[in-house]
Amino acid sequence: MRRGLIAALALATILPLPAGAQRAPVILSTTTSTQDSGLLDVLVPLFERQTGYAVKTIAVGTGQALVVAARGEADVVLAHAPELEKKYVADGKMLNRRIVMYNDFVVIGPADDPAKIKGTKRAADAMKAIAASGARFVSRGDNSGTHLLEKRLWKLAGVDPAGGWYIEAGQGMGATLGIADDRKAYTLTDRGTFLALQKRVRLPILLEGDRPLLNVYSVMEVNPNNGPRVNAAGGGAFAAFMVSADVQKIIKTFGVDKYGQALFVPLAGMKEDEVGGKE
Repeated sequence: MRRGLIAALALATILPLPAGAQRAPVILSTTTSTQDSGLLDVLVPLFERQTGYAVKTIAVGTGQALVVAARGEADVVLAHAPELEKKYVADGKMLNRRIVMYNDFVVIGPADDPAKIKGTKRAADAMKAIAASGARFVSRGDNSGTHLLEKRLWKLAGVDPAGGWYIEAGQGMGATLGIADDRKAYTLTDRGTFLALQKRVRLPILLEGDRPLLNVYSVMEVNPNNGPRVNAAGGGAFAAFMVSADVQKIIKTFGVDKYGQALFVPLAGMKEDEVGGKE
């Protein structure tokens, strides 16, 4: 009985309203990488048409996206920093974390590759070589999921990045790619944003395929106890939408027509330790 009631309530949140009816907007706190990839430009209008909710998107680094949600200033979060996300769930700030999709991170840099990282198998070894060479590296420097992974790679490499070669952008992925391109520098980027902007970014991929570079995106509902403005029904509806079969099919083919490959791999229903085994 309880399961049936929960299912009915969840279904009610995603069914369309009668004509003329309005719902409170859904505030989505998400990463600049999902915004820059163009995926939300497809999914958000579809969600709005299907449910009658209007969506307001806040695109920031994952760390800031979670802070905004913890203050009760968002209803749902789409992010890509698993360990940080789990801390917010454990603290009760976020609820019902579900994996949505993944892509991977790559290291790009100047074609002449002054640090000689092309052919390197381990990302940490590549980062160590970049630091040793003194070649420029542009960091997002914004506590995003990308930045958190970068810091982890420096730690694995035994490097404390500092000096004139290390440039902290303090900006999102798209802007960071632009700076790296202008400076002919190395940077760490998610593949989806890189593909979406590759006509403007002339730096080639020099390292890819190392397992630590997997980039998992999850959706989380914001605990309504975080603040009186939290739209729990709307946030729950968007979370259910992201893991629905129809949306997972869209994710599976998104980007193929434009870039020759999908920008993301759908993951709903899978466990994190299975990531990377599904292509």
